[in-house]
Amino acid sequence: MAQKHKSPFRAMALYSTILSQLAGSVLIGIFLGRWIDGKCQTEPLFLVIGLLSGLAAGILAMLRTIRRFDSGD
Repeated sequence: MAQKHKSPFRAMALYSTILSQLAGSVLIGIFLGRWIDGKCQTEPLFLVIGLLSGLAAGILAMLRTIRRFDSGD
């Protein structure tokens, strides 16, 4: 059984990838929700929907990234 390489740079790359995926998806969801709210005059509805869907997308992307990191690909 081969031991995986544990490098601090690899850990920093993983953390920065997770951070950018979470922050990016939440921000995209918020801005898209605000834009739809502006078009439809439904002020907080799509903002909340965009926030929650962006958070869910970020968590799914984070889990996929961690799974890929653990498998060694």
